[in-house]
Amino acid sequence: MSTDVAAPRARIAVLISGAGTNMAALLYASRQGAPFEIVLVASNDPHAGGLAIAEAEGIATFACSHKGMDRAEHDAAMDAAIRDSGAQFVALAGYMRVIGDDFVKRWEGRMLNIHPSLLPKYKGLQTHARALEAGDEIAGASVHLVNTELDGGEVLGQAQVAVMAGDTPETLALRVQVAEHQLYPRVLADYVSRPYDADWLLRRVRELALALPEAEEQASHGSPAFKIAGKTGKFFAHFADRHHGAHQIALLAKTSGQDELADLVERDPEVFFRPAYYHATGWVGIALNRPDCDWDQVQHWLERSWRSVAPKRLTRLIDAAEEF
Repeated sequence: MSTDVAAPRARIAVLISGAGTNMAALLYASRQGAPFEIVLVASNDPHAGGLAIAEAEGIATFACSHKGMDRAEHDAAMDAAIRDSGAQFVALAGYMRVIGDDFVKRWEGRMLNIHPSLLPKYKGLQTHARALEAGDEIAGASVHLVNTELDGGEVLGQAQVAVMAGDTPETLALRVQVAEHQLYPRVLADYVSRPYDADWLLRRVRELALALPEAEEQASHGSPAFKIAGKTGKFFAHFADRHHGAHQIALLAKTSGQDELADLVERDPEVFFRPAYYHATGWVGIALNRPDCDWDQVQHWLERSWRSVAPKRLTRLIDAAEEF
C-alpha cells in the first residue's frame, strides 16, 4: 500500500535540560525532509546550552526553572507553553525532570523519550556504568512512549552499540550518543507519520474488526474487507486506500440509508464522505488519514455496521451482555 499523499508536518515541542544534542539532531533532521518541525524548545534550566542553539536557529524557546516550584505547578507552566506553541507531540531529549502523572496523561500517546540503554534493561540513571558492571557485550539506546512508569512505556525503536575492551562509562556514552542522534529522528518520523500510513491504518482497523464475534477478513474487489464468517456471511466493513481517485484512506461502513448518509456528510465533511460506487447502497466513508482520527468513533461504526448484518443469535448475546 502506498503513502504518496503529502501529509502535514507534525509540530514538535522538545524538552531539554542540558546541551541539547538530541534536540539538535531532531532539528537538523527536520530541515532535511523529516515529516516534523520543531516549534518549541523548552527547559527547566534557563541556562541549558540547548536553548542557545535553538535561539540561533530561529526556534522559539521557553525556560522555567523548577527551583522553588512544586511539581504540579512547574508541569502546568511547561504544559501551557507547549500548548501555546501549537505542538502536537512532545519529545523529551535529556529532560532531567520527573514529570507528574497528570502531565503524562494529558500527552498520552503523544510524548516520546530517548533513553541510553536497551530497555527494559537499566531504567533510570547510570545506565552505562551498570551495563559495564554486568559485563554486557552490547549496549545502546531506546526510544519509547512516556507513561506513568519510569522508562516503562512502549519501546518504539532501539539502536545497538558494541561494548569495547577498556570502555569506561564515559567512552561508551560517547558512542551511544552518536547512535541516539541517528535513532531519535528516524523513530520520531515513523511515529508521527503513522496517521497517514495505509499499512498501519489497516492494522488498526483489522484489530478492531476481527475482535467482533465471528468476524473474518476476506478481500473484496481486491481490497481488504470484513464479513461475518461463513459462505453466507455478509460484509460489514471495507478498507479503502484512496480508491477511485479519492484522497482518503478510509473505513467504509453501513448506514441506515441515504438520508443518514447525506446528514453525516453535511454535518462533518472532513470525516464522512460518499465513497465511489458504495454510496449508492448507503455505505459511508470515514476518513482515517488525519491526525485527529477518533478511533473510538471508528470502533463505534465497525460495531454498528457489524450489528446491521450479524445474525440474531450473535446480536442477542451482545445485547444480553450489555444489560449487565
